[in-house]
Amino acid sequence: MKPADVGIAVMVAVIWGLAFVASRIALDELPPELMTALRFGIAALPCLFLPKPRQVSWLLLIGISFTLFLGQFLAQSVAIAHGVPVGLTSVIVQSQALFTIGLAALLFGELPSRMQAIGIAIAAIGLLMICGTVGYDFSVTAFAILMISPISFAVGNLLLRPAQGAPMFDLFAWLCLCAALPLFLLSLLTLGPQPTWQALSHLSPRGIISMLFVGAISTSIAYWLWGRLLRDHPAAQVVPFALLVPFVGSAASSIVFGETFGPLRLAGMITVVGGIAVMLLSRRPRTLPKKPLPEVV
Repeated sequence: MKPADVGIAVMVAVIWGLAFVASRIALDELPPELMTALRFGIAALPCLFLPKPRQVSWLLLIGISFTLFLGQFLAQSVAIAHGVPVGLTSVIVQSQALFTIGLAALLFGELPSRMQAIGIAIAAIGLLMICGTVGYDFSVTAFAILMISPISFAVGNLLLRPAQGAPMFDLFAWLCLCAALPLFLLSLLTLGPQPTWQALSHLSPRGIISMLFVGAISTSIAYWLWGRLLRDHPAAQVVPFALLVPFVGSAASSIVFGETFGPLRLAGMITVVGGIAVMLLSRRPRTLPKKPLPEVV
C-alpha cells in the first residue's frame, strides 16, 4: 500500500473509534432508535442524486442494509443507552471477525486455517472473560443486546459479497436509505410524532455536531473510503487496520467519559483484540471440496 493509502486506512479507523464517543454524546439527547435513524438519514442524502446500483436487487439491498447497518447499529445504540461502556462496545463490535469466519465455515464450507481457529479460540476466551464482568455496571440484557451487533455485522459481511461489483459510494448511500426509513417509522410508532419532532427540534449544538460526525463522516465518507481501499488492495492488507478501532474507542472513552476497566474486563478486551489480530493476519480459509451430486437413476 502507498503511504497515502496507509494514512487513509489509519484515518478511517480513528474516525470509527471516535464515532462510538460521538454516538454516546448524541444518545444523551436522542432515544436509540431515533439517533440511529438520524444517523442513516444524514448518510442517505446522496440518494437524492445517485441512482440505485443496478447490480444489486432490492431484496439483496434490503438484506444487507437490515444486517450490516440497521441491526448492527441499532443494537449498539440500545446497548450504550442502557449503560454498556463505549470502550467495551468498540471491542465487542470488532468480534464480528469471529462470527464472520464461523458463519462462512457453516454456510459456504470455508474452513478456517489453523491460525484462524486459534484466533477464534483466543477471542472466544476473551468474550467469556468479559461475560464474567457483566451485571455490575450494566445488565445482562444490555450485554445480550450488544452481542446482536457483531452477529448482525457478520451476516451483513457475507451478504455484501454478491454486491462487490457495485459502486461503493452509491451502494452505501442506498443501504443507509433502506435502514433509515424503517428506523424513522419505528421511532414514530414507539415515541409518537410529537415527541419525535420535539427531540429533533431541540437538539443542542453539541448533539448536532455529534450527529453530523456520526452520519456524514463516520457512516458515509469513512465507509466509502474503506470500500475504495478494499477495491484497490487485497483485504489482507486493509482489514488489519480495523484493529485500531477498539483502541481508539477505548482511549477516547477513557478521556471523554472517564471510563475505567477492571483487571478482568481489561484482560478480556485485550484477549479479544489479540484473537482478532491472529484471525485477520492469518492465511485465507480453505474451501471444502464440493460433493458430487448423486446420479439420477
